[in-house]
Amino acid sequence: MIKIGCNYLSYKGAPPISVEDFIQTCHDLRLDCLDFHQRAFASADLDYLLGVKRQCLDLGLPVGYLGVAGGFAGDENFQRAKIAEAKSAVDMALVLGAPLIRVFAWSTQETDGRDPLFAALARCLREVCDYGADQGVVVALQNHDNRNLAATGPDVLRIIEDVDHANFSFIMDTGQWRGSPGASGDPDPNVDIYRYMEQTLPHSSYVRCKIYKIASGREEVLDYQRVAGILQAGGYNGCISIVYEGKEADDRTELIGKAAAHLRDLLD
Repeated sequence: MIKIGCNYLSYKGAPPISVEDFIQTCHDLRLDCLDFHQRAFASADLDYLLGVKRQCLDLGLPVGYLGVAGGFAGDENFQRAKIAEAKSAVDMALVLGAPLIRVFAWSTQETDGRDPLFAALARCLREVCDYGADQGVVVALQNHDNRNLAATGPDVLRIIEDVDHANFSFIMDTGQWRGSPGASGDPDPNVDIYRYMEQTLPHSSYVRCKIYKIASGREEVLDYQRVAGILQAGGYNGCISIVYEGKEADDRTELIGKAAAHLRDLLD
């Protein structure tokens, strides 16, 4: 059974919400799971993280993954800093009981001669994967559309092949493909983002469902009826996480609840 959850960043642009209130809200909405950004936490202190873990446990909400900001694009010193940040996220995920950390790839304005960038990214990711394997935490790449090396289905598949690590996985974001409607770039009518989803779903351990505008009880920007069909046809049985990116500051919790109801209706 596909589980429906919510990402903490769904409250970005809305009145601030604490981690503890977010967990309670997900429980009140009768969600199945939740996931966090590394920077959501007030502290990396062990007692604090154990308190977050206990609240999630008591409310029946598994932590799906812990997100790390930014990618590995930069000189060697920057790459070393990002590798260290990702390793610290692995340590936090281990305490929280999250099976995954989410990492980004490499943002670049280059359209040609990108092979060295793919190679450097693979080296960084393999090191984090090695560390994660020692801790029992999987490292998962997320696609992104901002001139990222992981912005299309074929590029994601290339990165997975380049990294070639048993502790590497993929988090598919429905709305962060190059040419996606609602994402940071201009929609491209010649790009079939749903084909990218079909290509990468077999490698996906988690799915992020971008929600841009809920009206009449449904998402208006992305075709979630088609997405649901892809998930079902692919035999996906994991978690899908609502990531709300609408502009409304008020009633965010109500809108997330409507998005969850819409997804449940499609997946029943």
